[in-house]
Amino acid sequence: MTRFILNGTPRHCDSPPTRRLSDVLREDLGLTGTKVGCDAGDCGACTVLIDGRATCACLTPAARAEGRHIQTVEAQTPELTRLRAAFLRHGAAQCGICTPGMLMAAAELIARNPAPTEAEAEAAIGGVLCRCTGYRKILAAICDATDAPAPSLPQGRATGQPIPRLDGAEKVAGDLFGADVLPENACVLKAIRSPHPHAAFTFGDLAAYAARPGIAAVFTAADIPGRNAFGVIPPFADQPALAESPARFRGEAVALVAFAPGHDPATDDFPITWQPLPALTDPDAALQAAHPLHPGRPDNILVQGLVRKGDSATAMDRAAHVVSAEITTAFVEHAYIEPEAGAAWLEGETLCIRACTQAPVMDRDETAAILALPPDRIRILPSAVGGGFGSKLDLSLQPLLGLAALRLRRPVRMVYSRAESMASTTKRHPARMRGRIGCDAQGIVTALEFDGTFDTGAYASWGPTVANRVPVHVTGPYHTPHVTAIARAVHTHNPVSGAFRGFGVPQAAIWQETAYDRLADRLGLDRLEFRLRNALRDGQSSATGQVLQATGIAPCLTALRPHWRRALAEASGQPGRGVGLASCWYGCGNTSLPNPSTIRIGITARGELVLHQGATDIGQGSNTVIAQIAADALGLPVGQIRLIGPDTALTPDAGKTSASRQTFVTGRAALAAGAELRAAILRRANASDAARLSLDGPLLAVTEGATRHEIALAGLPPDDMGYVLMAEASYDPPTAPLDENGQGRPYALYGYGAQMVELSVDPALGTVRLHRITAAHDLGLAINPLLATGQIEGGIAQGIGLALMEEYLPGRTENLHDYLIPTAGDVPPITSLLIEVPDPEGPFGAKGLGEHVLIPTAPAILNAIRHATGAEITQLPALPHRILAAMRAARP
Repeated sequence: MTRFILNGTPRHCDSPPTRRLSDVLREDLGLTGTKVGCDAGDCGACTVLIDGRATCACLTPAARAEGRHIQTVEAQTPELTRLRAAFLRHGAAQCGICTPGMLMAAAELIARNPAPTEAEAEAAIGGVLCRCTGYRKILAAICDATDAPAPSLPQGRATGQPIPRLDGAEKVAGDLFGADVLPENACVLKAIRSPHPHAAFTFGDLAAYAARPGIAAVFTAADIPGRNAFGVIPPFADQPALAESPARFRGEAVALVAFAPGHDPATDDFPITWQPLPALTDPDAALQAAHPLHPGRPDNILVQGLVRKGDSATAMDRAAHVVSAEITTAFVEHAYIEPEAGAAWLEGETLCIRACTQAPVMDRDETAAILALPPDRIRILPSAVGGGFGSKLDLSLQPLLGLAALRLRRPVRMVYSRAESMASTTKRHPARMRGRIGCDAQGIVTALEFDGTFDTGAYASWGPTVANRVPVHVTGPYHTPHVTAIARAVHTHNPVSGAFRGFGVPQAAIWQETAYDRLADRLGLDRLEFRLRNALRDGQSSATGQVLQATGIAPCLTALRPHWRRALAEASGQPGRGVGLASCWYGCGNTSLPNPSTIRIGITARGELVLHQGATDIGQGSNTVIAQIAADALGLPVGQIRLIGPDTALTPDAGKTSASRQTFVTGRAALAAGAELRAAILRRANASDAARLSLDGPLLAVTEGATRHEIALAGLPPDDMGYVLMAEASYDPPTAPLDENGQGRPYALYGYGAQMVELSVDPALGTVRLHRITAAHDLGLAINPLLATGQIEGGIAQGIGLALMEEYLPGRTENLHDYLIPTAGDVPPITSLLIEVPDPEGPFGAKGLGEHVLIPTAPAILNAIRHATGAEITQLPALPHRILAAMRAARP
């Protein structure tokens, strides 16, 4: 028996003395606010205070808790009260999975130092990783010594206001994520995964293994009743939930074991024999292979995208200046702090699955096909999502949970280990890119030619989207009359490559923007002025022939101009100091495909205003932003809204949280639903749109001038959903298919941005120190400036990792110790400039932002390194040894 004081109350447990304290707190005592992201002390999500000192609970055995005072995020202390309010005020919690660890590490600091410096705050949270925020708002919140509460919600207009997250209170209290749902008497599921990139396998005596004490069942591909293939793009669905021999990548699931409650879920002696087979790990070799991984995909080409406009060959021959460039990028791991986790159970004949996901309706439909169930027999209840960035668009454990729950007729739960998550889930596509860009003597770009090979790994995932999106975007936000751009997604036995914040556009921008710097130098032009000279303007056409409107790139570059001049002056004459610049554009939503969202909003007889919002909030703030838009469209305060969703049984389909589409597409649906409900209310009161609405319990008042009309809601008949007034509306962006030359209207609108990086390079070590990043991004309208700047800072942090440190190597970097992501000490001060060039297609003129903010960071860093040292980096990440080699190559 171990006895301790937990959050001020004496507690005891009879757990084994070697059991992790994190498991004792979560599994035995039910305090799930303490999160587990690695079980290795690498991420810090499990940080608690033991006798006032910040400690990783995952590394602490239960025996060490004896007689100690333990505080978790559930505690009510003056330090935590202050920090919770400051985190909300500064927008320091995004997805929320790292927030408990951050709060506890900060609580230790301010208990002994109520007014810390930024350096002290940075040191305090140095052992806690965040993948969403970029740390800057967390540091600001810790250093905010005021005791002010979180700001109240506005009574008037909500859009354009920096209101705190509507779900923020849950985030700072330790929200419920996939691993936090603990059904009573649930079996624990463990997958058997391939240790090889390509291997045949045979099972031993599975019946005898399943008969062992503590094992409830064993499942293989033979147990899957439906289509054993899934994929985010149905015509390309090819990935099995459980593979038949052979396995095509390291980490692929081939069997599933269900363990009865209370039994050790160890699978070391699972009866399986592996026969390693030759593996295609090089895309160029895969293109020449005699036998493709998948029938019907010759040369291992999944998809080849093409954009051809004008005559690039002739234009290149006539160009006054031409630069050629080659760039290679690596696999990049999403590294969200929450590994995949969830639970499933039956409610009558309805299969309920609660898991972390970015696409609940897609999960439902794909899982239904795998399990041979009608979709209406499956209910997806998304948990809070501890980071996604694209990887949680694909199915992972959902069909495994569903299969086991159906067959066992009892609850089941599954939590991936960190190594399992990193081995089995999707990555950013590695790219091998080459091409050339030409311009005339005045520095006007005339032609671009690009050829890119993107390693899509063993299965399709989002490979078709990457292959088609890259050629559309590879010109950058610049007018380019003649273009030939080809991108192919190639199968290998490498990890599956999928969606990761930008769908290939960040890789293409690295190639294009570094070439632009070299072209500007060839001309003797200022690098920013060269970009402004070529920036797209309204009325010009893109590489796909789309005539553009609301083009915000020139305003973004212009906003950077004074910062650029100041930074160049400060770097002048200082060895090793460099300043770099890069731009971006990004089409919001699917490429030339239907992309609808639907929103429902209703009022009950009691006067409750309810928003059914099915867009999954993965930290970007859709729960808040969509509510702000709906509130203003209706004309009632956002604080009166009660949010439901997402839940496939309760919310209409708002589409996937991907491609920077939710603010734009679901925002337009919310605008339409709010406007429809408002119009119905005004008709009932015979009032014009100038009227003002107010809702006070069961009384809805419509006031226009001196006239006031009151609607007694209790006297109205409710509909089947319980609403006396309700509207539901959908929006699908107007796009057009691309023809055989890639000409058409792939997106209804684009967002734009430009970033500037100031840094130093150590000439002896090749290490990079970032001093400041200034980012100008066109949002059309900043629906919520507080959340927008948080998105910018978080995207920049991921761009820093892409540029300088992140390289996933299968079998070698399957943890957060060997795979490095930026820490609080790696992200410099960031200045965000919010540019607003309204697009008439967006809600109140708003555009998307989430993907855009990552795209310019890496090329701007590379351009700053070149400015500082002359080193041209052609292989990412720019690790110190690569920088030193490039510096040596640049010397005369």
